[in-house]
Amino acid sequence: MAEPIPRTAARVLLIDEADRILLFHGVDPADPTDEFWVTPGGGLDPGESLAQGAARELFEETGLRVDPAELGEPVFRNVVEFSFDGRAYRQEQDFYLLRIPSWEVDTSNFDDLERVAMDDHRWWTVAELESTAEHFYPETLPQLVRDLVGV
Repeated sequence: MAEPIPRTAARVLLIDEADRILLFHGVDPADPTDEFWVTPGGGLDPGESLAQGAARELFEETGLRVDPAELGEPVFRNVVEFSFDGRAYRQEQDFYLLRIPSWEVDTSNFDDLERVAMDDHRWWTVAELESTAEHFYPETLPQLVRDLVGV
């Protein structure tokens, strides 16, 4: 297999007043059996800071506009290796926590790949994440949410 493509990403742990986290359901276009749930976010554009990328991705994927400064500092960081659309990636990603009262998700700003790969979204409780057989990332998400918001 080819050397993984390095990628830097910023993601948002968007948590509402009911302590539910927003996740998007994704499907790998190259392997429709590879289904997963992920937080809003994605790769940085050239010259973008992590916070700028997180704010842009949040708007593109949810319709929620925030000033990058509102995101504060990242609350979690990890490195993942994965395959998507026939390519291998090694992604360094930082996660920001954003608490909101509630939000009606608007996906009208999805890019072409997001329209193909993301087919649903849902607000999850920690208990639902802990009891589901579905795949979500990061795998430590339930404990991460518990640690961050005390649920």
